[in-house]
Amino acid sequence: MVDDMSGFSKKNNLTEEDYYTSPEGFIVFTEKYHLKRGYCCKSGCKHCPYGFDAKTGKTAKESNS
Repeated sequence: MVDDMSGFSKKNNLTEEDYYTSPEGFIVFTEKYHLKRGYCCKSGCKHCPYGFDAKTGKTAKESNS
């Protein structure tokens, strides 16, 4: 398994707590990374702490307003 992070900027200061590599070789960002980033990208991330619903296209906060 190769952790090729060449497509990511060094400015992100990614740590081992920010992501892991799936068995298929995908980079999966953790909830900690999403919270550090500070906003929902609305991509349906596996560990999204913002409650994004791909069916409605809204986060939990947007759905409650």
